[in-house]
Amino acid sequence: MTSNTGGLRPGRRAPDPQARLYQDIVGASPKMQRIFRLIAKVAPTDSTVLLLGESGTGKELVARSLHVQSRRSQGPFVAVNVGALPESLMESELFGYARGAFTGATGDRPGLVEAADGGTLFLDEIGDMPLATQVKLLRTIERNEVRRLGDNATRVVDLRVIAATHRDLRAEAAAGRFRDDLFWRLNVVTIELPPLRDRPEDIGLLASYFLSREARVQGREGLAFSPEAVALLERYHYPGNVRELENAVRHAVTLSEGKVIRAADLPAEIRTPRLLPTGDEPARAPAADGAAAAPGDRDGWSLAEVEKDHIRRVLTRHRGNATAAARQLGISRTTLWRKLREYGLRRTGA
Repeated sequence: MTSNTGGLRPGRRAPDPQARLYQDIVGASPKMQRIFRLIAKVAPTDSTVLLLGESGTGKELVARSLHVQSRRSQGPFVAVNVGALPESLMESELFGYARGAFTGATGDRPGLVEAADGGTLFLDEIGDMPLATQVKLLRTIERNEVRRLGDNATRVVDLRVIAATHRDLRAEAAAGRFRDDLFWRLNVVTIELPPLRDRPEDIGLLASYFLSREARVQGREGLAFSPEAVALLERYHYPGNVRELENAVRHAVTLSEGKVIRAADLPAEIRTPRLLPTGDEPARAPAADGAAAAPGDRDGWSLAEVEKDHIRRVLTRHRGNATAAARQLGISRTTLWRKLREYGLRRTGA
């Protein structure tokens, strides 16, 4: 998902290139490929889906992709951050209200559930929903109907519910903080999104995509990462997951000068050595045969040594395929061959 990014290449998207609403889902790792297959299987159905994962792993993007690939794609996609709604307003916001239901209710007003009629209702951070509201939501899911606050009449709604949370809902239900019956209604199909630290092979793909996109937004196309910046991005653990990586690339593009994103352009938390893996051994250059060195050893490397090691790892990743490696590195095959000769590297796995 993009253009020349100097050492990082575009990632794969979920299927259907016309579905622009979920084009930010990037990943070539086995874990993400499994999720793409799950999305393709589940999307055409009307099954309720529960998305699990840490903050910043892309749960709303997956929810949007499920909607776009469903038979409801022409209907509305209504996203609700349950955790951001004040408890006192949650029922009226979700289910609407009738005139006179409370002070200030001067007219009838439909809620977000009705707004999703014919489409998809995405309830993010469902674990933060109060128990009283959970009862009404359960009724909506079971009977396909909604009753506005202060109204005796019920209205039929046709919608699909997708919920997401970073909490362990089984544990919440066992503790009495989440209704057990609602949990089982939501838990028809579960998709668990892995944290970015568990799919490090996707970091380069994501950084490449975000760099290309942000460069277009800021009118600075043709930007590339330096080898040092690549090494730092690939070694950081991202407690904020994909969202943190996206913000880091945006930060770097904003501060950078010229065509190359340097290590100094990255946020301090990514550059700070104490947040990176370290070793007690003295720094040393890569082995003569191109074998990988421990991450902490790179701290004392020169620019040429970092570049050599990165080219070697990219070639290994693509099993010696020079065309694919050059594409990821953002250079021509001729330039790649020149660097292979310069550094004495072989096309391992060719």
